[in-house]
Amino acid sequence: MALDTSQGHQKATDTANVPQHVAIIMDGNGRWAERQGMPRLAGHRAGTERLRQVLSSLGREGVQYVTVFAFSTENWGRPSEEVQGLMAMLETVIKDEIPKLHEQNIRILHMGSLERLPLSLRRAIDHARRVTADNTGLTLSVGFDYGGRKEIVEAVRRIVDDAIPSAQVDEETIRSYLSLPAVPDPDFIIRTAGEQRLSNFLIWQSAYSEMYYTTTCWPDFDDSEIEKALDAYRHRQRRFGKLNNHSREA
Repeated sequence: MALDTSQGHQKATDTANVPQHVAIIMDGNGRWAERQGMPRLAGHRAGTERLRQVLSSLGREGVQYVTVFAFSTENWGRPSEEVQGLMAMLETVIKDEIPKLHEQNIRILHMGSLERLPLSLRRAIDHARRVTADNTGLTLSVGFDYGGRKEIVEAVRRIVDDAIPSAQVDEETIRSYLSLPAVPDPDFIIRTAGEQRLSNFLIWQSAYSEMYYTTTCWPDFDDSEIEKALDAYRHRQRRFGKLNNHSREA
């Protein structure tokens, strides 16, 4: 199924208060499957189908960046059958979907470590990045074997390795050493399936992100749920710790 994001940037110019960058913790795939008497991997497959639809909807709304948490550094602790199934499924999805995403002018970025991934999956991820590198539409960043604390630790190590004097290290320095320094911080972070925490996702980048939690599991996060989330965002006042003329913040 191709993603129709062709009207996304046009709509962004017409619609006020649309988040430029939406990050999503796609939680609840396994629980969704178990409730229906299905294997957990069936839930992950359904979650992949949902991602296609959500990207299409967000693109039409004018969102320019979407970052998803697909597999965390902690997820290696899940049953080996599930982990292996996720690896194989992601490789299949990449091979099947990249031509369609490329056709829709979507750029694919990877965030996280590649070292522990199977060689064939690493090659598929690298191919996806190279093929879509010059695309100028929506940017999809996929966190796979990603952890926010690990990202910061690795950034600090590279700063030390580059012998940057401590007096010259500021927020912009650290940002430049993070995984995707050119991608803006998320304006809006959505987490599905009822949990209300970041779970080591975008620890640095989320400092002033608006949060949205829903009990809906990811495979059920349809267009009506997207509209609820975006409507909640439209009613937020983003002050970044400052005062405005209408409210006061301690």
